[in-house]
Amino acid sequence: MSPIPWSHCDHPPPAAGASLSAVDETPEYVLRNRNQWDQTAAQWVQGGQARWAGEPVWGVWELPEAQLHLLPDDMTSMAAIELGCGTGYVSAWMARRGATVVGIDNSEEQLKTARRLAAEHKVPLELVHGNAEVLPYPEETFDFAISEYGVAIWADPTVWVPEAARVLKPGGRLVVLGHHPMVLLTSDFNTPEPAGHTLLAPYFDMFRVDWRDGEESGTEFNMPVSQWFQLFADSGFDVTGYEELRAPRNARQNPFGLTAEWAHDFPSEQVWKLRKAGPCGASTPV
Repeated sequence: MSPIPWSHCDHPPPAAGASLSAVDETPEYVLRNRNQWDQTAAQWVQGGQARWAGEPVWGVWELPEAQLHLLPDDMTSMAAIELGCGTGYVSAWMARRGATVVGIDNSEEQLKTARRLAAEHKVPLELVHGNAEVLPYPEETFDFAISEYGVAIWADPTVWVPEAARVLKPGGRLVVLGHHPMVLLTSDFNTPEPAGHTLLAPYFDMFRVDWRDGEESGTEFNMPVSQWFQLFADSGFDVTGYEELRAPRNARQNPFGLTAEWAHDFPSEQVWKLRKAGPCGASTPV
């Protein structure tokens, strides 16, 4: 795929170290999401076990890696990090491709499952409990970073995207998979009703959604597509690919506020493929 013509050179990246790594206080939404994921961790064990045991599939519709190509085929000698690793199956997929992998997650209960499965499958992973908006690693540590429904939707993108750029080497790649903005526009997050055909929120004001479902509550983030482009450029990334994912006609129904019929007609997920650029005009590895 040819690079989309939106370059970091149009908008200079922040100065080195200009992330929010120095902030000492954990934001309230990080603590709220940590509590929510700790409370519901048992609900994700079965699905995590299945993905540890199988070939890579992505998102709520389990689209195959052969279709999306989110991971390099050979990750030998690469240092990789999963931002919001949950039960760790994406980290395991990368380790099996040869990478040295760190998985960081906001939920200690999720990490308990990840550690157990890593031991059972004999896959070496470094699993870290922490807020991926503030990564405990020096600048230019990793060759590859990925988030599938981790920081992609559960963290403030204006914080975690520059932080991901900070720890990636020049030429390093970032892959992000999460909800499409259409989901936020057509969903009432305080009811069990699935996304519908009526717009319920203004598009350009979209950013943060605080929701409650019974005893559970959480905070999710998304932005208009143009704002994602702007943020990636300002953070020093070139966008090399963008995809709006479509549910197959024969997709199983899923419990995450969507129907397969709706997600066949409208994009429910989006994928960003990014490369951290070097100095303007300098070539970087593909």
